[in-house]
Amino acid sequence: MLQQTTVATVTPYYGNFLAKWPQVGDLAEASLDDVLHAWQGLGYYTRARNLHKCAQVVSVDYGGQFPDTELGLRALPGIGPYTAAAIAAIAFGRKATPVDANIERVVARLYAVPDPLPKSKPQIRTHAEALTPKRRAGDFAQALMDLGATVCKPKKADCEICPLSGPCLANKESNPGRYPLKAPRKARPKRHGVVFWAVRGDGAVLVRRRPETGLLGGMMEFPTTEWRELAWEGNSWQDWAPATADWCALAEPVTHGFTHFLLELTVMRGAVDGGDGRWCHPDDFGDLALPTAMKKVAAAAAHSS
Repeated sequence: MLQQTTVATVTPYYGNFLAKWPQVGDLAEASLDDVLHAWQGLGYYTRARNLHKCAQVVSVDYGGQFPDTELGLRALPGIGPYTAAAIAAIAFGRKATPVDANIERVVARLYAVPDPLPKSKPQIRTHAEALTPKRRAGDFAQALMDLGATVCKPKKADCEICPLSGPCLANKESNPGRYPLKAPRKARPKRHGVVFWAVRGDGAVLVRRRPETGLLGGMMEFPTTEWRELAWEGNSWQDWAPATADWCALAEPVTHGFTHFLLELTVMRGAVDGGDGRWCHPDDFGDLALPTAMKKVAAAAAHSS
């Protein structure tokens, strides 16, 4: 949960998640719909799908016990280099080196790493691994994380109380804020889509499940075209419509920002008799695993009615 999300946001989700599924076997037996629904608001839903798959693999293939090595952990769904190293070091006492953003910053300043991120990541990892002790690697990793979070902060490093200020090359330069260097950020591209608010006579709206793989995999959505760089001009979207209707566009598009692109959705509203998918009354949308972009669509459609 803490990958790509702040502690303040995660805290209530974490408590609710553990209350709902206290054991790995409980999570393994849960439905994906329930897991995605509990994850709503955290974003990056691939993490939720992988967490669910991981619980199933651990329960079935490992008898409910997690592997205790980096290599074994990395074989599990959704566990990459950082998470495997963190679990191996902190949970199992293995000599492993997790490198999060805090550790990355501490090490980059300690050695005044000259290359910008992300190019410098391998170099930073090499330095961090050389620092890691054979014993209490987990305590060491957490100490560096805390140092970065509370002392070697991004905008205002408190070098006067830092235990590493002596050997720190960035401190010797009197410019810790310079590190880690970052490459210029590229502007987010814009993608366009048309989403269909298909309303049945009883007020129910047509929804469907997105493919399990890819962006927002396994989440529910209102039928939509593909999301592409070119705008949908004229009637080019009609082949994507879920049913025949007198479609009418809402006055304003819905926009939503993803990490790597900005999405602009034209909302087409229409009264239909049928269509492939699931019908759900807007009062029951809270029971669906709707991503934030689709909640915005629902709000815009409700406001226009």
